[in-house]
Amino acid sequence: MDNIQLSSILVAMVRSAPVLIFAALGGLFAERSGIVDISLEGKILGSAFASACVAYATQNPWFGVLAGIAVSCLLALLHGFVCIQQRGNQLVSGMAINISVSGLTFVLAQFFFQQGGRTPPLDEGRFQALTIPGSQAVADVPGLGWLLGELVGGHTILVYLAFLAVPLVHWVVNHTRFGLRLRAVGDNPHAADTAGISVARTRYLALLVGGVLCGLSGAYLAIVQTGFFLSDMSAGNGFLALAALVFGSWRAVHTTLGCLMFAFFSALQIQLEGVVLPVVGKVPGSLIQMIPYIVTVIILAGFMAKSVAPKAIGVPFVKSR
Repeated sequence: MDNIQLSSILVAMVRSAPVLIFAALGGLFAERSGIVDISLEGKILGSAFASACVAYATQNPWFGVLAGIAVSCLLALLHGFVCIQQRGNQLVSGMAINISVSGLTFVLAQFFFQQGGRTPPLDEGRFQALTIPGSQAVADVPGLGWLLGELVGGHTILVYLAFLAVPLVHWVVNHTRFGLRLRAVGDNPHAADTAGISVARTRYLALLVGGVLCGLSGAYLAIVQTGFFLSDMSAGNGFLALAALVFGSWRAVHTTLGCLMFAFFSALQIQLEGVVLPVVGKVPGSLIQMIPYIVTVIILAGFMAKSVAPKAIGVPFVKSR
């Protein structure tokens, strides 16, 4: 147990949380509008592939981010066309996107780079860690040096954007005209339509905003966390983000707390590998890797009944004549 350090777990939690935060906030917009966005996984994976390819080709991480956002938004529009325009099954559409993107990214990566479905590692095409002014002066101060140098400081700009997005999303959803229309469409689309709100337009906008946020999630995963694209590297993060939405009852701050919780257990999982625990002994690696998903099942079992979802979620809107 001596090898398990809480400080290292907390730093790893902050560094891994943006993937979940961006995706969960993106899903929040879609689901608040009444669209089940199970395609988060596919959008993360597709944007990660585009980000890694463009960042490698241009050696510029910002171009990679823009490419990831573009691909994610295209997938969001595809999902919207099936669910909104054609009134198709939202779950089937989302799963179709996930499966298609999983296969397509592997084939394209193998076609372009011939490296077993992965892209070459990024050198110059990555974001650099930012240093908080004054952190060097207190680097030797116990606690404060670690707080400013590692926990709060020492991250890339996308980490700070993820945490800044939380109050921004909360404000947009709860205190703007767009947020009011979003919630109205998600709870009672027929009443919103009667009031002159375009249900289809609002839902398309919600999916596009979600696409931008999912694009940032995939870009962070490929450009910051790993530095390359690997087949199926999203590794269930889209589904964890959906679980965080349920945990947070489709509210930005509470959903972010759920993301931090999942990120904490993911970081704990890494720390536990190879550690000999009292009484239990050395836990098998495959069992340790199950920790985040076991936590997900427990959370869903405990909070699904208590969470209040948008009333019209998953129900295609048919305009009254």
